[in-house]
Amino acid sequence: MQRTAKILVTGANGMLGRDLVAVLADSRVTALGRQELDIRDADAADAAVAGHDVVVNCAAFTRVDEAESKSDDAFAVNAAGAGNLAAAAARHGATLVHVSTDYVFDGTSSVPYAEDSPMRPLSVYGRSKAEGERRAASLNPGRTIVVRTAWLYGENGPSFPSTMLRLADQGSSIRVVDDQFGQPTWTRDVAHHIARLLESGIHSGTFHATNSGATSRFEFARAILQLGGFDTNILIPIPSTQLVERAARPRYSVLGHDAWSAAGLTPMRDWRSALAEAMEQGALTTP
Repeated sequence: MQRTAKILVTGANGMLGRDLVAVLADSRVTALGRQELDIRDADAADAAVAGHDVVVNCAAFTRVDEAESKSDDAFAVNAAGAGNLAAAAARHGATLVHVSTDYVFDGTSSVPYAEDSPMRPLSVYGRSKAEGERRAASLNPGRTIVVRTAWLYGENGPSFPSTMLRLADQGSSIRVVDDQFGQPTWTRDVAHHIARLLESGIHSGTFHATNSGATSRFEFARAILQLGGFDTNILIPIPSTQLVERAARPRYSVLGHDAWSAAGLTPMRDWRSALAEAMEQGALTTP
C-alpha cells in the first residue's frame, strides 16, 4: 500500500476500528462510524467508497445472543451490509478488507481450523458473518481479503478481560467455563497485521488474525487475574452446560495461520505476550 492510498474504515468507532485508525494514522484515512455511515444503505455505501483505494470493514452486528431473536438485523449488517461495500468497492476499483469471525466454524475440530476449512456456523450471528464473507468475495472478486479474528479485547470497548478485572476487584467468586478453547486476541495486534497486509500489496485471500497459541476461557481468566495481581482462587471452573446462553458457541475455535507464512508475513505473536503488554500499557482498565 502506497502512502498516498486512500483508506476508508467503516465501524471506525468500535474496539477494533479505533485501534486500526490509530495504527493507520500516517495514511490518508477516512474514519466513519455507524452514525456517519449505515452500511445497510447501498447508496450511502457507494458514496462513501468512491475515491478510496481500500475499504476496511469493521462494522458489524456483534451481539451474539441478541442476534438469535433479531436475525433480520444481524443479516442486514453482517451480510447485506458487507455485500453493499463489496459491490461499491468493485464499482470503484477498491480492495475490500472484510473482518469476520471464528464463529463461522462449528467448533467440532480438534486441530486449528485452516483458512479454507468449510464454514459450518452454529448461530444466527455466525451464519450472518459467513454469508457476509461469501457476498464480499463474490461481489468484489479478486480484490477481497477476509480477515477472521476471535476473542477480541482492547481498551476501546467491553471485553472478557475487563469484565474479569472488574469482578475480581469486587472480590466475589467468578464462574468461568473451562471447556471452550480459543485464542485471546488484542485488537491492537489485529490492527497492525491488517496494516501489514495492506503494505504487502496483497489484494485477495483469507487470513486468520488471532494471537498464536490456544487456551481455555478458564485459563485465560487465570492469566488475566495473575497479571492483575488478584487471587486466582476466586475462579470457579464450570462446563458450558451451566451457562444460560441463547446462541450456541463453538467449543473449539482455534484458527490456523498458514496463510501469513505463505504470503511471506509473520503470524501474530503468542496470546500471553500480547495480554501482558496490553495490561502493562493500561489497555484493560476496569470499566
